[in-house]
Amino acid sequence: MLLLRDVARSDLPGLKRLAAVLNSVNLPDNEKVLSGLIDKSVRSFTGKIEDPMEREYLFVLEDLRNETLIGTSMIIAQHGTKEAPHIYFQVTESESYSATIDKHFRHKVLSIGYNYDGPTEVGGLVVDPPYRSGPEKPGKQLSYVRFLFMAMHRELFRDRVLAELLPPLMADGRSLLWESIGKKFTGLDYPEADKLSRKNKEFIKELFPSSDIYASLFTAKAQKLIGEVGPNTVGVKRMLERIGFRYVSHIDPFDGGPHYEADLAEVSLVRRYRTATVAKADLEIEAEEVIVGQTRASGPNRFRAVKSAVRFDDAVAMLPKTTKELLKLKAGDKVSIVPFE
Repeated sequence: MLLLRDVARSDLPGLKRLAAVLNSVNLPDNEKVLSGLIDKSVRSFTGKIEDPMEREYLFVLEDLRNETLIGTSMIIAQHGTKEAPHIYFQVTESESYSATIDKHFRHKVLSIGYNYDGPTEVGGLVVDPPYRSGPEKPGKQLSYVRFLFMAMHRELFRDRVLAELLPPLMADGRSLLWESIGKKFTGLDYPEADKLSRKNKEFIKELFPSSDIYASLFTAKAQKLIGEVGPNTVGVKRMLERIGFRYVSHIDPFDGGPHYEADLAEVSLVRRYRTATVAKADLEIEAEEVIVGQTRASGPNRFRAVKSAVRFDDAVAMLPKTTKELLKLKAGDKVSIVPFE
């Protein structure tokens, strides 16, 4: 069985291994950056970061058979503050018509926007390639565990939730949208700009045009990619739509990836969230699949969860013996549950 839990400082070698394989925007192959992500997450789970809106929670999925980390996901409590606003392009349409030459045009327009009081963001989802098509659906587990944690601790998060999806990128990892806009106004390559923006977004606000940008000026290929998701992100998009997220006509100003949003209370997993008491008897038959978890007040792992079968009898949950062992549960303990639909 795979174990979902909060990241620990001892996980740095495992994250470095994953990052070396993937070297993605979500998990860069940079030890200093990875150490910073781990440290902030540990301090977030332990409450040492006093302002809940400044916290970032990093979850890992561990294959207990070989003690290997096979994926990560993250919650950023608030994406968009006065110090570091959430920046996006709003995508709209503009129509024009000339009676003189009988020409009618419909243009896609990009308008830069800033949110200083932003939503909670779910992101950082990566899975080791050999595990992606496995029957345990590790990507889905890593995605759903974030909504379980938010449902358990609603007071720590915003009412609105954002997911920024990755778009199709060029074969060498560059963004066609960045080549069309960002590079021309900043002089920076895409990886360089993305790295800088993690620390300071001032250069975007100062150098990007404040006026509308007509996408008609881009190549046809660049226009087509606006708001599209990459081939490896199609499954994530479908999952988000299934649980209540919708495209809000905002795109990332760097790569053109679409932004999907939902009211946290209206996400189907959160609406179907429930708590239960662990039954004494073990479940030994097939039953409904869920993500079941528990937050502890102390210990090396403040949060642990697994995908498990469950059978309910009112507020009592009958769980398999292996689930109880992995989560260190005993009869009468309280657990939190979302469906694995």
